[in-house]
Amino acid sequence: MTGQDGGGAPGAGFLAVDSGGSGLRAVVGVPGREPSAPLVSREPVRTGARGLDPGHLLEGLLPMARALADSYGLERMTTAVVGAAGLAGLGDALRAELPDALARELGVRTVALAADAVTAYVGALGPRPGAVVAAGTGVIAIGSDLTGWRRADGWGHLLGDCGSGAWIGRAGLEAALRAFDGRDGGSAALRAAAEERFGPLRGLPGQLYPRADRPAVLASFAPHVADRAGAGDPVAAAILRAAARHLAESAAAVCPTSGAPRVALTGGLFKLGDPLLVPLAEELARLLPQARRVPAEGDPLHGAVRVASDLVTGVLTLPGDENLLTIVHIKLVHTNGD
Repeated sequence: MTGQDGGGAPGAGFLAVDSGGSGLRAVVGVPGREPSAPLVSREPVRTGARGLDPGHLLEGLLPMARALADSYGLERMTTAVVGAAGLAGLGDALRAELPDALARELGVRTVALAADAVTAYVGALGPRPGAVVAAGTGVIAIGSDLTGWRRADGWGHLLGDCGSGAWIGRAGLEAALRAFDGRDGGSAALRAAAEERFGPLRGLPGQLYPRADRPAVLASFAPHVADRAGAGDPVAAAILRAAARHLAESAAAVCPTSGAPRVALTGGLFKLGDPLLVPLAEELARLLPQARRVPAEGDPLHGAVRVASDLVTGVLTLPGDENLLTIVHIKLVHTNGD
């Protein structure tokens, strides 16, 4: 996460934030020096009628930012980069209110608001053409030729997120219920796993449907599907192969078609291991023969740090996008001789 050496004023630095479904992570830093250790809040930003709630984000972020600046010895915080899950579709209030609020409260002069898919991309590949599949409970693929962005999926567990943890878990539970009913396509192994995880299956709808965190509950069953696939259950293995196909299709939809683009995978879903990774490698080779698979260099917080460092030093080359990456330069009017 080391920044680049650059021309910021002495002591001038940045705040980099990753806001996701599991909460907030934030660091501060200056180009050319290792950033701070992150501070973490486990409370995700609320979503309401106006989308992502800027007031709630600030409640969690401002104390973290001030504590980080004090401990790091940061004299001036000139730049803030916030990577936020849901920004593309639910970020209007953040875009309208957050830059001025951060300027007022922290004195920053440049604010970048990025979808978490963009910070995941930059963390994984840096400013290089290619595609990144970011997958955990949900999934989104994002690609760039460095003149624009393309995204695929990320539509949530009811409309998409195909191949994600929630998708795999739901498919595994469907197979368990098929076995419970005696219908074709069921898996006795997945039925046993579901009963171990959730108890009697007659009660599963009552456990699942009222929950606000349904995607996370569904995704919690994905490791059980992978375990049964690894143990030779054909239904579980078929679910993982289908998930791999969906993930590869999303990557192919966004990957540049010219040159030799890079493709990287990032996110907790890929901890499922070989039952997913082996068929995924096969599908990527089939659909993207021109692309080169590379390991992700870092995570979305690394990506936010890279964007922030490049903004401070004036070398940012990423394309802007009204939904995915917006940069606001703020002229402060209430300063102390600055």
